[in-house]
Amino acid sequence: MATQTPNEYSEGSIRVLKGLEPVKQRPGMYTRTDNPLHIIQEVLDNAADEALAGHGKKIKVTLHADQSVSVEDDGRGIPFGLHPEEKAPVVELVFTRLHAGGKFDKGKGGAYSFSGGLHGVGVSVTNALATRLEVTSFRDGQVARIAFQGGDVVEPLVTSPKGADDRKQGTTVRAWPDAKYFESAALPMGELTHLLRSKAVLMPGVSVTLINEKTKDTQTWLYKGGLRDYLQQTLTGDPVIPLFEGEGFADGGHDSFAEGEGAAWCVGFTEDGQPVRESYVNLIPTSAGGTHDSGLRDGLFQAVKSFIELHALLPKGVKLLPEDVFARASYVLSAKVLDPQFQGQIKERLNSRDAVRLVGSFVRPALELWLNQHVDYGKKLAELAIKAAQSRQKAGQKVEKRKGSGVAVLPGKLTDCESRDLSHNEVFLVEGDSAGGSAKMGRDKESQAVLPLRGKVLNTWEVERDRLFANTEIHDIAVAIGVDPHGPNDSPDLSGLRYGKVCILSDADVDGSHIQVLLLTLFFRHFPKLIEAGRVFVARPPLFRVDIPARGKKPAAKQYALDEGELHAILDKTAKDGVAPEKCQISRFKGLGEMSAEQLWDTTLNPDTRRLMPVVLGAIDFAGTEALITKLMGKGEAASRRELMELHGDSVEIDI
Repeated sequence: MATQTPNEYSEGSIRVLKGLEPVKQRPGMYTRTDNPLHIIQEVLDNAADEALAGHGKKIKVTLHADQSVSVEDDGRGIPFGLHPEEKAPVVELVFTRLHAGGKFDKGKGGAYSFSGGLHGVGVSVTNALATRLEVTSFRDGQVARIAFQGGDVVEPLVTSPKGADDRKQGTTVRAWPDAKYFESAALPMGELTHLLRSKAVLMPGVSVTLINEKTKDTQTWLYKGGLRDYLQQTLTGDPVIPLFEGEGFADGGHDSFAEGEGAAWCVGFTEDGQPVRESYVNLIPTSAGGTHDSGLRDGLFQAVKSFIELHALLPKGVKLLPEDVFARASYVLSAKVLDPQFQGQIKERLNSRDAVRLVGSFVRPALELWLNQHVDYGKKLAELAIKAAQSRQKAGQKVEKRKGSGVAVLPGKLTDCESRDLSHNEVFLVEGDSAGGSAKMGRDKESQAVLPLRGKVLNTWEVERDRLFANTEIHDIAVAIGVDPHGPNDSPDLSGLRYGKVCILSDADVDGSHIQVLLLTLFFRHFPKLIEAGRVFVARPPLFRVDIPARGKKPAAKQYALDEGELHAILDKTAKDGVAPEKCQISRFKGLGEMSAEQLWDTTLNPDTRRLMPVVLGAIDFAGTEALITKLMGKGEAASRRELMELHGDSVEIDI
């Protein structure tokens, strides 16, 4: 007979795990292994199921000094007679067989119509991962006791008649979790108290007690007012409208759901604070939510949406989504589902598809009715949802700076300079491509960069910062300068600044002045720190050229005048030199594009001969300047602009 070599894979390699071995081999498949809370919760859920079925009013959890935990209830007691087929005491089967339990047969004939237990592996997992587990069951005038070790029976079932001081009925389970299966052997007290408190909330009238033998502390939770009491105590912010509480359960004649299926809920809407969101299915906390949460969300949304439509409250262009209604909602939801299907054995998330329709179908009509009975509250809630929708839509429109390989890509239109020295280099924002062409040819390549702008820049006075980059010209300006848009109170990163001077260069006519104002508006509103740092300038190109003929020893000369005033001053001076004004040839530039590269260099770009005005705050402060620019550039300010024109129209010399 051939013997099996160590690495051979044959019939003998296949191992059948019996009894509770699968749990011990792979505990993480059946329970949470970070600490033993979940295996204690399995026992607690059984006690709660008894109370849910109407057979118990008290649950007591004791943390013993020897690290064991006992859970005591006054339910019907686990049956301890022999199982008709298995020929073993039922209580032994419940704790030693993976798929044995009283919760598989739902409906009329079953022992539990609604329960958190479903897989029948619950307490057998507790038993498998405990060094010792003792069960005492009081039932039918008798007391039965059995003890296990590592999942195996060590003290077989013993029954005796009940003494006078013994409880009438109920079950006590005491377990010593085996530390080797858990990352930490300690129970998280915060989670445990939250769990016990929530059981009390969900079962108004049932008292839940926690006794800690070490600290001698005893806490008892009993909620007469159920979900509303609990939510009121837990909410962090003040509710905008009163708490909306309700419940709905299917009756015998319901065509889609079984009798008793449904939900109870309490919902509060707050403007601030962390929302409280807790949901339960048959008293099991579903910390990861699930289909019943989706049903509540859907019911709330449909009800609020129909209320908004009925009262025509939705502003144009706003689209309402479920998360807008749900964003500020805090709730406690307790659903009853006949055959709950959970994701994973630890039941964190409900997966039953029907639960969406089940919960939604009870929540929607109840809330619709309530909102229409309390229209003022309805309008407040609608306002909250619409506000959430508007801010969501705004956030969705945010335009980011375009990035190439991790670096902002410089705009293609930018003709950069060679120097990186901020004390020398400068960028000219030039109106129009033709002027841009002259500027590119006439500039000093070493220290002057040119960014031509197409036409008039957007009026950005009332544009939100997040939307600025939607405009190509402004995107290009920000990327070329190397500073992101910011507000007056921000502290932007100016280390990326690429030029020491940012110069606005536009024609000397009315249109040029308009472009200048639009760019100054952009810098004052969205790049105030550049102005504060003295980095923004306005170039002053001339409007006139005067050709003076040779006079005596003086050769023919060209002079440039910024405006009419300077032109007269030049002509006066030449007259003094003995040249009659009519002999001088005066030409007026229609725009920068008409200047040759050489003329542009002489008049506007050459640091020795140009006129560059720094942009600084004038006689009025920041707030005053802001108010004035609002008057000039604000969309709704036409009336105040008219008033300005009426007051000061005479004193403005306008060149059209």
